Amino acid sequence: MPQHDTVTAELDALLHRRILILDGAMGTMIQRHKLDEAAFRGERFMDWKQDLKGHNDLLNLTQPSIIEDIHRQYLEAGADLVETNTFNSQSISLADYHMDSLGYELAKAGAECARRAVATVCATQSGRRCFVAGAIGPTTKTSSISTDVNNPAARGTTYEALVTAYADQVRGLLDGGADILMVETIFDTLNAKAAFFAIQQVFDAGARRAPIMASVTFIQAGSNRGVTGQTVEAFWNSISHVPLLSVGMNCALGPKEMRPLIEELSTIAPIYVSSHPNAGLPNPLLPTGFPETPDTLAPQLREWARNGWLNIVGGCCGTTPAHIKLIAEAVRDLPPRVPPVIKPYTRLSGLEAVTIRPESNFVNIGERTNVTGSPAFAKLILAGDYESALSVARQQVEGGGQIIDINMDEGMLDSKAAVEKFLRLVASEPDICRVPIMVDSSKWEVLETGLRNIQGKAIVNSISLKEGEAKFVEQATLVRRYGAAVIVMAFDERGQADTLDRKKEICARAYRILTERVGFPPQDIIFDPNILTVATGIDEHNNYAVDFIEATRWIKENLPCAKVSGGVSNISFSFRGNNGVREAMHAAFLYHAIKAGLDMGIVNAGQLAVYEEVPKDLLALVEDVLLNRRPEATERLVAFAETVKQQGKAAVKDDEWRNGAVEDRLAHALVKGITDYIDRDVEEARQKYPKPLQIIEGPLMAGMNVVGDLFGSGKMFLPQVVKSARVMKKAVAYLQPFMEAEKQRSGAARSNGKILLATVKGDVHDIGKNIVGVVLGCNNYDVIDLGVMVSCEKILATAREQEVDII
Repeated sequence: MPQHDTVTAELDALLHRRILILDGAMGTMIQRHKLDEAAFRGERFMDWKQDLKGHNDLLNLTQPSIIEDIHRQYLEAGADLVETNTFNSQSISLADYHMDSLGYELAKAGAECARRAVATVCATQSGRRCFVAGAIGPTTKTSSISTDVNNPAARGTTYEALVTAYADQVRGLLDGGADILMVETIFDTLNAKAAFFAIQQVFDAGARRAPIMASVTFIQAGSNRGVTGQTVEAFWNSISHVPLLSVGMNCALGPKEMRPLIEELSTIAPIYVSSHPNAGLPNPLLPTGFPETPDTLAPQLREWARNGWLNIVGGCCGTTPAHIKLIAEAVRDLPPRVPPVIKPYTRLSGLEAVTIRPESNFVNIGERTNVTGSPAFAKLILAGDYESALSVARQQVEGGGQIIDINMDEGMLDSKAAVEKFLRLVASEPDICRVPIMVDSSKWEVLETGLRNIQGKAIVNSISLKEGEAKFVEQATLVRRYGAAVIVMAFDERGQADTLDRKKEICARAYRILTERVGFPPQDIIFDPNILTVATGIDEHNNYAVDFIEATRWIKENLPCAKVSGGVSNISFSFRGNNGVREAMHAAFLYHAIKAGLDMGIVNAGQLAVYEEVPKDLLALVEDVLLNRRPEATERLVAFAETVKQQGKAAVKDDEWRNGAVEDRLAHALVKGITDYIDRDVEEARQKYPKPLQIIEGPLMAGMNVVGDLFGSGKMFLPQVVKSARVMKKAVAYLQPFMEAEKQRSGAARSNGKILLATVKGDVHDIGKNIVGVVLGCNNYDVIDLGVMVSCEKILATAREQEVDII
């Protein structure tokens, strides 16, 4: 059995039986030795032209006996795993000391120190098995955060440089005898993804394989976001492609602050979970610099273990062998956490996580950040106006795009440079990069550049069998290694699939190759069976929409867990210039395709028509074309389209709703997302209804009920609901001062109670909460509104502090 398999099997057996103990802080113990500059230099670096005091990794070469002794103390305190003193042993961090070339040597020496300590201790304790974990730090640079306040696209390092540096460190750790590789103190997920990529690269080159551990750090107390803004779940989704032994948290926070984060991680990670917190938040006024003593830290970690959150536990900054000894004793009699079984859903991430479940509504992929599909966006990029280009991306997200498609395939562009710059700028805009990215190109080198600049879990659009199986497997393997899901076009060596049978044949073949040869998770495979243009006047094209819909149905029934997507606007290209007809075609096509199982689609998120609102005569003609119901369908729709040019008859039709009763106008405005007349119509309703609250509980809620029904039946999509919510919010805001005035006139009635409202962590939608708050306030309740994305801890703390009656 290969050594990797032996170590993995041993660890797995131990982790099934008990909680394993990790060591404590190396830096804290080194500080106790009070080493001076000469001690750090040793003989070899006596004449180095730079101060070396504080360069802890260098001690692997200059003071190996001290490092070995620290490892020995932790092992004797009960540690099962000791981390090597190699946190910064790679060229990027070592450049600060002008020691770029020493990465491999320091990593190897660090692993050898730990290896010797393990051999010494285990030789005296028969049957004891301990492991060396090769520590791989985050480097001193970040690939996701700008290094220049005046240039958001500036970076301190690149993905390629990180991979090179990490690969050198990994080779040293393995050659020095590390049993495990631990990528730890992750503060930039893109850096970590580069480390994982480097590890796999080293394995592929023939090095001994080793189990991999990952550990992230969150630095802000009370926040559920890391340094770059990712949530815990978004982070996990971003690295879930790596075959990890465990995932965990370390450093930065003490146990009190880390507690809710490790609890969340333990519920979502289907692998072992580790934790090694600091001994509290640093406090330079304390003798040790940290508030948690062994006696106070160990009971807290015991509680985590008792709650079923831990498989591996230890300490980080400020912890010592005394801490580790009591932690080991505290958890000794407690069973290890049992990793949960996670359903095979498509899980993506930007700064926030997106999960596509069987019951999820259609996922909108914003299409306007595409130079091929949007002349306006292309003009901005070609002019170098990236600031305005970012506004287009922001509009797509604000309009309800749950993913944004980014494409820079333009003949006059350096596509690689353009996609890199734009993605780096997007990463500096939290309101945009909170959603996952779909990097879109027909050029593999552009796709790869995109993946090297995305910290979240992205989607690649696209690969295909066009160049044969070998190229397909090569690209799919790399997509998986970069940590992305993939769109597979129905295209093979014979060309594009344009019939139902060809779509089924190609998708089935690609699915087999991906799942059986590449090991691609089926839930991360997204098929695009080609939405092709109908109503072209060519008879062979008449069944294109039907073939796509039926191919979608077949894929969902025969290729388990796979998803289906498509570029929706392609269907109506024959009617370019006539947006009224095109929007009707998109609404009708989506309605039927979603019923067949379409999961997502590239759409203009801000301009989706509502199926139910398409005029019945136009809808009938459109569906005749899409469903190929009659031979003359194209001619009939073309003739009708000539009569509804946007500047003519259609514009008159659009204003007819203004002639209805005020209740009907309010409902129409809500369904269509029209804010233009809402203040005027609400004021008219105010003259009709005795109390402002009656308008909210009457016509406004009636309109929102229609929106809810349409959304639930698949005739309306999230971007349209977002627009409806904006209309409702504006209407309520208009009524608010009148309700306050009425409350004043009626006198200060006795409060009926105090109610706390909040939208829970993980959710940013607040329209329902806001309406409830207004209604409660009008009925003499004191309302405390905490806003959106509120943690359980904050809700409970505020409830106690404010002595509320209801949450």
